[in-house]
Amino acid sequence: MALDVVDLRSFYATPLGRVARRFVGRMVRDRWPSCAGFSILGIGYATPYLGWFRDEAVRVLAFMPAEQGVVNWPEQDVSSSALVDATMMPLPDGCIDRVIIIHALEVCQAPSELLAEVWRILTPGGRMLLVAPNRRGLWSRRESTPFGQGQPYSRGQLRDLLREALFSPTFEAEALYVPPFERPLFLRAAAAFERIGGRFALPGGGVHVIEATKQLYRLVGARKTARRALPQLEQALSPTPTGRLSSRG
Repeated sequence: MALDVVDLRSFYATPLGRVARRFVGRMVRDRWPSCAGFSILGIGYATPYLGWFRDEAVRVLAFMPAEQGVVNWPEQDVSSSALVDATMMPLPDGCIDRVIIIHALEVCQAPSELLAEVWRILTPGGRMLLVAPNRRGLWSRRESTPFGQGQPYSRGQLRDLLREALFSPTFEAEALYVPPFERPLFLRAAAAFERIGGRFALPGGGVHVIEATKQLYRLVGARKTARRALPQLEQALSPTPTGRLSSRG
C-alpha cells in the first residue's frame, strides 16, 4: 500500500507526529552532527528531517516516490523536491554523500532495487540512514500512523537486505518507544519512554534506525569443493609382444 503525501503531511502536523519527528530527528542529528560540505538526499517523505542540514550542506534534495506524490519543499524557497521512480533516480553515479530513507522501504515493491540504486548514487564511503517500521513494535500495528502502513521489518531482515545491496551496518538502534496514541498522558511522558527504552536498548521500539556505509567490494565466501576419491581402475589390457628376435650362431 502506497503512502499518500497529503496524509504524511497531515500526520506530522499532529501532536503525535511532532513527537515522532522530535525523537527520530534527534537520532538522525546525533549520527550526523555536522554535514558541512556534503550533499544530502532524502528518499520517501524525509522533509521533516532535512531542515537541520540546509544551512550547512552544499545541497539538500528531497525525492518522493511517484506512488506517494510530491509537495513543494521548502515552502518559502526554491523547491528542492522532486517526484521520481525511487529505483531509477535521475542522478549520476557517486554524487551524494548522505542519504536518509524514511517512509519508503516499507511500501516499496522492490526494496532490493531501491537499496541498489542508493548504493549507485552514494560516494565512496558515503553513508545511508534507514528508518523502517519495527515488526515487534506497537507503531507497526496502528494503521492510523504512516509507520503502520506497508511491510514492517525485523532487524535481521534489514541486515540481510543491506548485505545483499553491499552495505555494512555501522549503527543500529530503535526509536519511538512511546505508545502511538494521542492521549495527553502518553504525549507528556514521551521523553521518559524514550529515555528508558534507549538507555537499556529495549526491544519493541516503533522504528529501526540503521546507519550503513557503502562497500566498495563484494565479500566472497570461501568456496568449498567436495573431492571424491576416484575408484581404482583395474588394468584391462596389458601389452604383449607381437614377435621375437632371435640370433643364430
